[in-house]
Amino acid sequence: MSKRLSPEFKEALDGLPGVAQLKRVGERPRLGSYLADLWDRRLFIYVGARGEASTTHSRDRLGLLWLIIRPLLDAVFYYVIFALLLKVDRGMDNFIAWLLVGLFMFQFTSRSMSAGIGLIRGSKSMIRAFAFPRASLAISNVTRELLLGIPSFATMLVLIALIPPHAWPTGLMFLMVPMLAVQLLLNLGLVLFLARLGAMLPDFARLMSFIQRVLFYGSGVIIPITRFDMPQWVEAVITSNPLFVMLEMYRSILVYGEAPPAGDWLHFLAWAVGAFLVGFVVFWWAEESYGRE
Repeated sequence: MSKRLSPEFKEALDGLPGVAQLKRVGERPRLGSYLADLWDRRLFIYVGARGEASTTHSRDRLGLLWLIIRPLLDAVFYYVIFALLLKVDRGMDNFIAWLLVGLFMFQFTSRSMSAGIGLIRGSKSMIRAFAFPRASLAISNVTRELLLGIPSFATMLVLIALIPPHAWPTGLMFLMVPMLAVQLLLNLGLVLFLARLGAMLPDFARLMSFIQRVLFYGSGVIIPITRFDMPQWVEAVITSNPLFVMLEMYRSILVYGEAPPAGDWLHFLAWAVGAFLVGFVVFWWAEESYGRE
């Protein structure tokens, strides 16, 4: 707009007190200011996430129980297909626990990804009505999924302990805390990146179901894929997948009672930090464009 103003008007405008402190509406702030603004709104983000979590499935008779029922139904279905019919559980001590951990922990990330792709388009009315750092929408989304996931995680731990052959909790179970922290960082990076992609390319949302199916089968959620003969480069791609590494680490802790190797921790952490940094910068860079047609 300033390019269309006459030099005389601009000179008169610049002479008014306080004009120098004015900023263009929706202007992208500097990165440090942006981070500080997010921190100042941390309580608002948490309260918003908690409110959304409490109203999820509010119109369903069973309400939040669907967060537990859905993965359980999936587990029963995949157990019948892959264990009873295809016998892929041969040689495995506790395929039921292995399957439950895979389904519950993968769906924790999958739900965030599904919401992330339409995050900006679904929040346009709020973006246009209020001035706030748009990344708070992504943080609120991830926080909401964590609040919704806590009952599911507790159910998973109870099930793998009670269903034979039992995977009783051990002292290593507390390694779930740092694992969840790293997974949250990965989820946030994915949500930020997908939110930017969904705002820029709305049609990309139609590919999300395909991408999630590829990740589902390529992360060893329901079948131990590394037991099958495959080209070496395919196995390298699969074992480098951060979700595959993540599930292997969870299963080591919860099913086998073993601490994951240090290399797996570094691999997973590097992916999570990298995804967060890339996602945050990509999202922040387009801050001014959100909410526009």
